[in-house]
Amino acid sequence: MSDEKPPEPTEARPWRQPEDGPEPKVKTWPPGDRPALWVWSHGEWRYAPVMARQDWADGRVFYQVSVDLTGGTSVTACMYQWPQPGLRVAHGSSSEPVSGAAAVARGEMPRARPHRRTEGPEGPAATGS
Repeated sequence: MSDEKPPEPTEARPWRQPEDGPEPKVKTWPPGDRPALWVWSHGEWRYAPVMARQDWADGRVFYQVSVDLTGGTSVTACMYQWPQPGLRVAHGSSSEPVSGAAAVARGEMPRARPHRRTEGPEGPAATGS
């Protein structure tokens, strides 16, 4: 990582209806093969596995991560809009994500895919492009 000290990322509030429009599309990965971000917090880059990606109807992208923001032993769930200077890609996933709560409720697991370099937590789509 560079010596650059970015601002701490701004945590996002959860989606709400009706002001946020249609329910976001949600993608999840298996716990053993999640993509991850680095989150700048308290002067350090903190490792943050991605629990879910939300694609909102207005085009914004949010990541829900589990992260220890202080470097202690307390891991919390945070949601951040992507991109922002206090977030960086740690690594991608080799698994295809599962979309929607119904798929998760049915117990569907993501399909594995060959390992490859990625441009975002799960590829070029991480930036919404």
